Amino acid sequence: MASVMDILNTDNPVFRAYVFYSCVLVLKLLGVVFLIGRQRYAKKIFSNPEDLVDKKSKVVFGDADVERPRRAHLNDLENIPAFWITGLLYCLTNPSAYLAINLFRAFTFARIAHTFVYAVVPLPQPSRALSFAVGYAITIYMAVSTLLHFA
Repeated sequence: MASVMDILNTDNPVFRAYVFYSCVLVLKLLGVVFLIGRQRYAKKIFSNPEDLVDKKSKVVFGDADVERPRRAHLNDLENIPAFWITGLLYCLTNPSAYLAINLFRAFTFARIAHTFVYAVVPLPQPSRALSFAVGYAITIYMAVSTLLHFA
């Protein structure tokens, strides 16, 4: 049985992949903030009076072009932290490197695809639903696998 120090070690390819894809997801999560800001500045609409940049700017809530990337960001905030927690716990099960690395890779790709089809180039359903479902299913799989491993 491998120790926690053996598993949470940069020599372990599963843990290395977890760290790598977690960092990609951090950058992706932070990148969506720029999509929101780009829309706010392009349309000169802000959510706080102190943010107004000139006399043509105004406080507006609910603009569709701003809300779309904002909702994508909120969706990330609901799903990516769950992946970070579940992925780390899944690493502790000492899973197959092939399976774990591909789960981490697929989750990351699915979240990037979700943002792309939701906030960058909106595509009709089921594109967003499929990308969401892939990531959601991976997180559930890792949680159940971890639960069963430690039960």
